[in-house]
Amino acid sequence: MPRYLLRRLLHAVFVVWGVVTVVFFVVRLTGDPAAFLVDQSATREEIADVRRHLGLDRPLWVQYADFLAAVPRGDFGRSIREKRPALRMVVEAFWPATVQLAAAAILLSTLLAVPLGVISATHRNGAADHLSRLGSLFLQSMPSFWLGLMLVLLFAVQLGGVLPAFGSGSLRHLILPAITLAAAPLAQNVRLIRSGMLEVLQQDYVRTARAKGAPERAVLYRHALRNAALPFITVTGLSLGFMLSGTIIIETVFSWPGLGRLIVQAGAGRDYPVVQAGVFLFGLIFVVVNLAVDLLYAAVDPRVRLS
Repeated sequence: MPRYLLRRLLHAVFVVWGVVTVVFFVVRLTGDPAAFLVDQSATREEIADVRRHLGLDRPLWVQYADFLAAVPRGDFGRSIREKRPALRMVVEAFWPATVQLAAAAILLSTLLAVPLGVISATHRNGAADHLSRLGSLFLQSMPSFWLGLMLVLLFAVQLGGVLPAFGSGSLRHLILPAITLAAAPLAQNVRLIRSGMLEVLQQDYVRTARAKGAPERAVLYRHALRNAALPFITVTGLSLGFMLSGTIIIETVFSWPGLGRLIVQAGAGRDYPVVQAGVFLFGLIFVVVNLAVDLLYAAVDPRVRLS
């Protein structure tokens, strides 16, 4: 186990380094941020002074070397537009807004997927199964931004403002963006649990449990679901990465004041430090979650050995 953790931590360092390196160079292809900080009538000399003040007049490799030296200290520089530490802005946007949205979406996609998947498997080819598969296909096929706009049109417009269309501050504001973000992972999880349950229910130990008189609920949820849920655990961890990246779109659609919306605004304004800090945090979380999923997988299935 210690060797495995050490190897995974070293792997995580290289992954995060690769992510921040790619972002460092890609954001600089979007244009010169100095043009956003001066008046339209500014001369070339004035623009050059702004670039010099921001340190953008130095060779790119020098900027990159300084960037790599500062990242281990958590120093991503100061926001070009707001003159505040970039990492502090990212953390403030991530907690609690993005955490609340992602947590609500994970709860919805997990808690609803388990009973729906079990019901679909135990009523194979029945009305509930057909409805579940049709709904899963629909949710996985719909672009998240389109689904969000349709939910806004229905609940905020057609139904007279039953739920707010944008903003934050209450549980009512959280409902629509959380449903939109959870839709695709929910559909995927239902299909995974259904297929896993269909396979497990044919196993000898399930028939033995029934023959011994175990209650059907215990057979399904204590014996069958635990083994059928192994792929579900892995995909749930990957879904967190999907949800974090999905918040960039969802937070923009619903004007949710989280990290995804901050990155979009910073990218549009060519605020390099904020974009780099935001992507770094997303990458770090994704790596940590994947490691946690591997450890949880081994805890659930004793046959798995980490080495």
